[in-house]
Formats: sequence, structure tokens, C-alpha cells
Amino acid sequence: MRVLTVSDIVVEALHSPALARFAEGVEAILACGDLPIHYLEYLVSMLNVPLFYVMGNHGGEGGEGDYPEGGENVDLRVVEYKGLLIAGLEGAQRYNNKPRFQYTENEMRARIAALTPALMFNKARYGRYLDVLITHAPPYQIHDAADYAHRGFKSFVWFIEHYQPRYLIHGHVHVYDKRDETLTARGATTIINTYGYKILDIPIIKPVSRK
Repeated sequence: MRVLTVSDIVVEALHSPALARFAEGVEAILACGDLPIHYLEYLVSMLNVPLFYVMGNHGGEGGEGDYPEGGENVDLRVVEYKGLLIAGLEGAQRYNNKPRFQYTENEMRARIAALTPALMFNKARYGRYLDVLITHAPPYQIHDAADYAHRGFKSFVWFIEHYQPRYLIHGHVHVYDKRDETLTARGATTIINTYGYKILDIPIIKPVSRK
């Protein structure tokens, strides 16, 4: 399945008639936070495909409605779309006195625990826990930064090791140097920083035959 992943900045080439050319064949949009609502709604309306998203730590600060119309917030949820199992965890490390969409490490561990029943259901039904986890923040010491606001979550590393999603796609850490690493393998998981945008072709796993 071809998916468009976006995060953190408006890409003018996508916010234009050129979108159809850039996103040819895209079947879904995955948004990892800190984007204007009108931008996400534009992508949805022009491509006419589902949007699955999580909020970033700057969510709701743009003077617009908090959530884009026509999209599906997958924070703390697992959804199945055309055979692709997707879940989400919003927000970033808590770093100031505005706690909305900010979490301590312990709070994020509790949020992951809340996802566990749905992941166990996936394992029993589909033979795997998850295909794609979309987050705003990165995992600890994978694409994160030294400052506390952009430090990754250790609990995301634990998630990768225990639930082995094929992809963890995040934003939050801005990329200004093309030499910066944005794609990292950790066990069975590929971690991708989608700052700006990326187009990914994700193979769909056929259902496990159960006799």
C-alpha cells in the first residue's frame, strides 16, 4: 500500500495542484502531528483518501479547531485499513507547564498499557500485533535530540522490542541537514522521521490461514 506520511511543516509542493503528481497512487495519509488543520484537510479533500493522525505537542495552538475534519485520530487506538494494522500515540515529553499533548515517561508507559488489549487481539486474529505505529515523538536515542523537549521516549523502545511493528513513523525532530539520519532499523522495526513528508510503499501481509 502506498501511503503519504507528513509531519511538522507545510510542504508547499503538497499544498498545491502538484499534490496529485507527488502523491500518485497514495491510498492513505498518516500524519504525525504539529501541522495546521487546514493543511491536513486540504490533503484529504484533494486526494480523497483516509487520514489517520496523532496530535503533536503544539496541537491546538494555531487558532483553528483542534482536530481536522475527515480524519481519524488513532491516539490510543488500533485500526485496520485494507489489511494494514495502524495504531497511534500522540504528544511529546513534558517540558513546560502546558501539559496538553505532553507526557512524562510514566504517563506514556500507562498509555501504552492501555493499547495492550487491542494489540493482543490483533495477535490472536491476524498473527501479529501491529504493522505501523505513528507517533509524534521519536524513541529514545533514535532520531531524538539532546534538549529535553525533543528527547525520545524510552517506552517507545520497549514497545518496539515487545510488539515489533514493521514501522514506527514519527515527526517532532526537525531535519535541517540532509546528512541527518531519518531511517533506522531496530530489530524487526524500521523507524522513520517523516519531517516534511515521505511516500512509503508498505507491503500488505496476507491473513494467516487458520484451519
